[in-house]
Amino acid sequence: MKKYFIVPALMCTVLAATARHKNKKGNPAPSNPVVAQKSADSASKKGPKPYEKVITDKAITKRGLLTVHKVDDKWYFEIPDSLLKREMIVTTRYSKTAGGGGIYAGEMVNYQTVVWEKGPSNNVFLRVVTVISVADSTNEIYKAVTNSNLNPIAQAFEIKAIGKDSGSVVIDVSDYFKGDNQPISLGEFTKKRFNLSGQINDRSYILNINSYPINTEVRVVRTFNSTPAFPMSGGANPFPSTTLPAAYEANAVTLEMNNSFILLPKVPMKKRMYDPRVGFFSDQFDEYDDKQQKADAQEFIVHWRLEPKPEDIEKWKRGELVEPKKPIVYYIDPATPKKWRPYLIQGVNDWQKAFERAGYKNAIRAEEWNEKDSSMNLEDARYSVLRYLPSDIPNAYGPNVHDPRSGEILESHIGWYHNVMKLVHDWYMVQTAAVDPRSRKMEFDDELMGQLIRFVSSHEVGHTLGLRHNMGSSSRTPVEKLRDKAWVEAHGHTASIMDYARFNYVAQPEDNISETGLFPRIGEYDMWAIQWGYKESFAKDEKEDKLITNKWIVDSLKANPRLWFGTESNPFDPRSQTEDLGDNSVKASEYGIKNMKRIVAKLPEWTKEDADKYENLKEMYNALVQQFSRYMGHVLKNVGGVYESPKSVEQAGENVYEPVPRDRQEQAVVFLNNNLFETPNWLMDREILNKINNPVVPEAVNFLQVNILKSLLSGGRMNRMSVNSNRFGEQQTYTLDKMMDDVKKGIWGELATRKVIDGNRRHLQKAYVEALVDVINNPPSGNGGVPLTVFYTKNSDAISVARGQLVALKSEIAAAIPSMKDKMSKYHLQDMVFRISKALDPKG
Repeated sequence: MKKYFIVPALMCTVLAATARHKNKKGNPAPSNPVVAQKSADSASKKGPKPYEKVITDKAITKRGLLTVHKVDDKWYFEIPDSLLKREMIVTTRYSKTAGGGGIYAGEMVNYQTVVWEKGPSNNVFLRVVTVISVADSTNEIYKAVTNSNLNPIAQAFEIKAIGKDSGSVVIDVSDYFKGDNQPISLGEFTKKRFNLSGQINDRSYILNINSYPINTEVRVVRTFNSTPAFPMSGGANPFPSTTLPAAYEANAVTLEMNNSFILLPKVPMKKRMYDPRVGFFSDQFDEYDDKQQKADAQEFIVHWRLEPKPEDIEKWKRGELVEPKKPIVYYIDPATPKKWRPYLIQGVNDWQKAFERAGYKNAIRAEEWNEKDSSMNLEDARYSVLRYLPSDIPNAYGPNVHDPRSGEILESHIGWYHNVMKLVHDWYMVQTAAVDPRSRKMEFDDELMGQLIRFVSSHEVGHTLGLRHNMGSSSRTPVEKLRDKAWVEAHGHTASIMDYARFNYVAQPEDNISETGLFPRIGEYDMWAIQWGYKESFAKDEKEDKLITNKWIVDSLKANPRLWFGTESNPFDPRSQTEDLGDNSVKASEYGIKNMKRIVAKLPEWTKEDADKYENLKEMYNALVQQFSRYMGHVLKNVGGVYESPKSVEQAGENVYEPVPRDRQEQAVVFLNNNLFETPNWLMDREILNKINNPVVPEAVNFLQVNILKSLLSGGRMNRMSVNSNRFGEQQTYTLDKMMDDVKKGIWGELATRKVIDGNRRHLQKAYVEALVDVINNPPSGNGGVPLTVFYTKNSDAISVARGQLVALKSEIAAAIPSMKDKMSKYHLQDMVFRISKALDPKG
């Protein structure tokens, strides 16, 4: 059998052995005779005792993965020899939490791989293991890998007894689990986050330990010192902390925590290698082999192990649908309000049709938690649970725990915040109230809210199946199809529920599109991604599997472009954005604004409730402004944008990188000039603002105008445009100089018309000048998250163009000043001439 060495990456707590003090000659230093006698007595008692002397007839025994014995106030693990050096995942979760910190019962603190192994002196080590580098034990290089990477020893346990059949060891784990040890407690970062210091041992104790066939569960109450922190003057703290309310009352914080030890398979699941054209989470390590000419970086997807029942293997091989030997089951937290449980369950069950594409029926389902079964524990790592969290945070998330050797998902605890309903309410109202009368109120009917919950449930479950966000999926739907009732209701407004596409804000009232065409749902991409990740290739090894799955991608994308995956981490590709729709963000945003104008006019009516002091109006108006801001951001990303489409060599003749088409970028600037830089007075409705906003600072729309303009004129964007023109040619790209001319015409239109420059426009024009001055004086060291220290210096064309624009603008302003009759407009333009002059000639 092949052995693989696993290398550590995380620092763990290592207990320091106590060394004897020695005198200069190397002899033991003199010691107290009484202490010396006690040490001698202790030494004479070292070594394992007879089993019945340790595990007495008083013992309460629980058998399972690790046999657990409780004798008086002592807890013992009896570890069979067969489990020594077997890898286990230990997950640590909160069972009960202190209020006010944004952490909730059921949430994970950490998880890591550990092994138990015999030490050299009648002891057992607990090592923490992380897969970083591996080597086959049959290779010579295996020696180098093992010698260069050593797993840390987190704890040493004295062997108290040998099992009755001599096939196990007994260790006392009482002090370890009661103690504040990082692998089973809080890490240092978490302590800093909540302003916690040392554990108070006399207020910390083991609540219970239970053992089951494949896991052992340890429940501990931990109390930590916490001195309230008060705001300090000076710079920002790189490690900001939140003092929990309990600390103010008792200078202490008590948490109840659960550790789950779950055995990893002896033989890891066969890996499926990662491909950037399909959105799966991944894990990786470096593999070394004597035959290599370079190290092999093994990156593989994270997914569940699905296998047919033995009696169904032949049917499965013939392509018939079969039930998996072990289906994926999610349980609904019993704390979940009963009226929402059916929708959460449906959100899970909706994935069944996707797994049918991979060859399995009834592969996934959700069930209500069986509260009558005392053997079931919500923190038990055997169970995947949707945990309902009493939080005002409008969010939900879908993590998973997986085997780092293979990517096999072992379990998942979805975090479902109660206030996610607030989030979906606001989204649905601001995006669809123009077309769906049901969304024109502050509290939705249960059926509508239930369907919204269902969609979020499906999205989060997708993450727990291994799927990442596919932010590019919606870009594969033509904008006009979003208004085609028959098409959009048949296909959905996006091909992936893993997109942040939300709702169909493009649909207009006259389109008469129903909920089916407004809601996201599991789509073509999702079903194909599950098929790609879970379908058996019947390859002889992982290398052949990689070749087969690559062909699946090439053939599938050629046949159906809607299967394209757009990563959530690309800062420059406008096709991969959150909250957007369609293949043309300019057209989609224009339709969105049409609907938004309809909504803002009715907002006071639709938000009205008895005794409401305009809180509803303020809340939903702010949500509308945020939605408007999204439209501006969607369009902005086109300017200086670069399309990135990963390819394999089989896709010959297709480029990975291409600039956003010139006409699309030009349209984007025209859109921003017309819809944002030309003051959107329809959104700055005084009938609303005078009820909700004290006019002591500029309006939110003014802030948005300035932020978008500064981003548009940033050195990073200007540099990208220059680089693109150099590579692809000025005929194929929107040049930097042309973009700057187009923006200037939009921002400074009053110079040609000699019209009054109102306060909003003066504010914006000042921001324009300051943005270009910043480019000249402070060339950025980054390009939207990508370091530019190598190629972006003061030699960049961005600085030259910015300076040239300011020189031209100064002349145009100077020429316009004599004709401006409005006093404030004239003052403003004189100020602009002064500022530009100082920027161009600081010593003048």
